[in-house]
Amino acid sequence: MTAPTDPLRHVSASPTLPTPSPAAGGELEVEDLFRPLAAAPSPGAGTGLDEKLRQAYFWIVNHAIISPHYDVEFDAEAAGRVFRLGDSRAELRLPTAQSYSSFVLLPLLTFAVRGRCLLLGGPGRGKTASAILMGVLAGYPVREVRRAMQHGHPQLTVTDLFGTPLPKDLVSADSLADVDVAWRSWLGMRVKIVDEYNRIPTRTQSALLTVLADGYVEVYDQIYETGASAWYLTANDDAGGGTYQVVEALRDRIDVIVHALPFNSRFLGELVERAERRLRPEEAVPPEIVFTAEEHAAVHAAITALPLPAEVRRRIEFFASQLELLERAGDQFEYRTKDTARLAGADVHHIAAQDTGRDRLSDVGSSTLNGLSVRALQSLVAYAKAMAFFRGRPAVGLDDVRAVLPFVLHDKVAPDLRAPAFEDEGRAPLRTDRISWLRDIFDTACAQYDVAGLDRDDVVAEILGELHAGLDGVDAATVRARMARIEQVLDGWGQARKLYGHLYDDALALKYAHQRYTNYLTWLQWSR
Repeated sequence: MTAPTDPLRHVSASPTLPTPSPAAGGELEVEDLFRPLAAAPSPGAGTGLDEKLRQAYFWIVNHAIISPHYDVEFDAEAAGRVFRLGDSRAELRLPTAQSYSSFVLLPLLTFAVRGRCLLLGGPGRGKTASAILMGVLAGYPVREVRRAMQHGHPQLTVTDLFGTPLPKDLVSADSLADVDVAWRSWLGMRVKIVDEYNRIPTRTQSALLTVLADGYVEVYDQIYETGASAWYLTANDDAGGGTYQVVEALRDRIDVIVHALPFNSRFLGELVERAERRLRPEEAVPPEIVFTAEEHAAVHAAITALPLPAEVRRRIEFFASQLELLERAGDQFEYRTKDTARLAGADVHHIAAQDTGRDRLSDVGSSTLNGLSVRALQSLVAYAKAMAFFRGRPAVGLDDVRAVLPFVLHDKVAPDLRAPAFEDEGRAPLRTDRISWLRDIFDTACAQYDVAGLDRDDVVAEILGELHAGLDGVDAATVRARMARIEQVLDGWGQARKLYGHLYDDALALKYAHQRYTNYLTWLQWSR
């Protein structure tokens, strides 16, 4: 008689996300008669990397990190029921498709894309345990992961963090280039953990920024290339405070921020059982869900290659375009932005309040103090692709973008809490709930996009499409006709519309196209 299997080492049976057969419910086609019958896969055999990633998620959420908060919600064709509870009529939604815990999923997606994740929450919420599990998933022994974890403290120096020059070289070397450095072993690992990073001195934070952002360390003119890796940083509060204020550039390099939600007391029994059995989940990770270096690289490559459909990309563009415009911040058209005001040390809210041309309740950009950087948009696309890959989708969907956007933009978009959009009593919780606020303004932008019918009628996309098709063989008459069309569109906007963020970006795009045609027309005249 065989011994019962340890439930802690049990891996969910594949497939974890069943999808209906293409022929299910349909009529048998002629080609189906000649299609080979697929054999049922044996457990663990031929598992796809997306399936392996899902198995890792379900093992963590079921056996390792107790997180019954399914806050990353997805619905099937029909939306789930909504229950309103309490005096505030708080909405509890029951999603109709497989949904997930952000505290487990976002660190796992960070592992997949080799990004940079900040875990926020009070002491004892599982932040460090979650990061350690990611190191074990990468194939490192638990003891090695713990020893490699860097702990922030006020006396941490650059050499403590990265490496120490050899004493004999310091004495005998003729130049800094001759000094060998004993590098810390954690620098070469594919998962790097920095616990309580906001307790690191400012000078050491600056050195950490270099390795986190650029993938190399420099000590005494010696350079160590760290390679691509997933980063996990932890902090106990949302403001980024601590012993030292976090360097703004360092915080900006973080791709995604995840909150460790409170423990649900209904699951105390599991904690008691673990204590009684002396179980440590990180020491019982099943080998089936451990990723080799090759698999880790293959997952990242597959995610990067996942397509982002034009209709999804356009909604991201439309949302991003709403945020930057500050019409009275500058005189020249290109400088009418919130960044212009910020660089000048001006109050963005005060300048925005002077603008009476737009409806500040419906204008998404009026509730923000800044726009999006290129880095933020790149992170958003990377994590949206990772979400689609994790869900076994062939391409990124709008629901994938919506799911990850609040966690990626958590610290990238600052709310203007004095804006009219926050004055309504029903929206008061959005002042403190950054996740819900970001999702709300994204939903608002998507609804405005649909009302404008930009999937059906997008004159700017047509104009840019003609330009991007190339100018080889285009004659002067055609160029002049295209330039006239651009001028006609801009003239119509000037007569009929107020200046909103998306219109501002589109106007600049048309100016770009007009300048390209102007330069080409000059070349045509010269080449005659």
